[in-house]
Amino acid sequence: LFDGVYPFYPQQRKAFVFDVSTIIVIVVFLTFACSFLLIIPGIRGRARLYWTVRVLLSLVVGVVIVAVQFTGDWETGWVKANTSYKSFSHAVVNADIGLHVGLAGVNITLMGNPVNQVNETINYNEHFAWRFDADYDHSYSEGLEKGLPRPILYVAEKFTMQSPCGVHRQYRISSHYASATLWVAFCTWLISNMLFSMPVLVYGGYMLLVTGAFMIFSLLSFSTVRNSPMCLIRFGTATLHIGYGGSFWLTLAIGLLCFVSGITVVTLHYFNLDLLKTFFDLHEDNVEEYQDMTEVFINPHFMSKGL
Repeated sequence: LFDGVYPFYPQQRKAFVFDVSTIIVIVVFLTFACSFLLIIPGIRGRARLYWTVRVLLSLVVGVVIVAVQFTGDWETGWVKANTSYKSFSHAVVNADIGLHVGLAGVNITLMGNPVNQVNETINYNEHFAWRFDADYDHSYSEGLEKGLPRPILYVAEKFTMQSPCGVHRQYRISSHYASATLWVAFCTWLISNMLFSMPVLVYGGYMLLVTGAFMIFSLLSFSTVRNSPMCLIRFGTATLHIGYGGSFWLTLAIGLLCFVSGITVVTLHYFNLDLLKTFFDLHEDNVEEYQDMTEVFINPHFMSKGL
């Protein structure tokens, strides 16, 4: 308490799913997509459709690989409960409490039902980072000093290094390796696009398979947190349970898409190369080059002289 009153809430609240980094990534890839749509009318015939499918699918894979690095819903859970609002206070509020786990840390949300209770607006989103360049326990200590609502501090305490739950180290390391593996997948995605722009399509297919493999490896790395038993997060009779969130399943879907695309490219290379070249707009170019090389122009003047 400060002069007999509870401390005010000074800092700007952070969104629990989308942040500035995610928005920047999406805007950059949307710029690439719009730029391609501006030049697509200049491509003739069926190649226009093939180019559109290839470029848009590739951009979807790239934006997902980068964007899920900054999202906060790899694991998520909600619970509605009656709980005390502030420490050293008997005030009880009805609220929705959410836990959202990302690769960079956790977001804890508190939203009242209704929002206005005990003469306050109960609508909080708090982020606690556990990246290797961040100090989770320091962020938690700052939350204590600012007098954050008790439900937020109670959930955040479960992930501190001193907590008996002992999940801080497991989450931090698993998230770090999952993030690193995704960056490797992003590099292999770039290499696959370079190979597809050259007449070595089968190697581009192999790199797509490698991209999908690294995305699956990132999921396996993050899922190792399930090896550590999670402490129960109780609010009276209600228990907060968490499960895999949207970012986890989206990464899985894009990883499987890379596998399917890579297998398709490799299969067509060995069984129907002409179809593969047509899809990548290489077959027609080769035919035109072949026709240009075999076309002969004859001067009638020399033919009349028998030369």
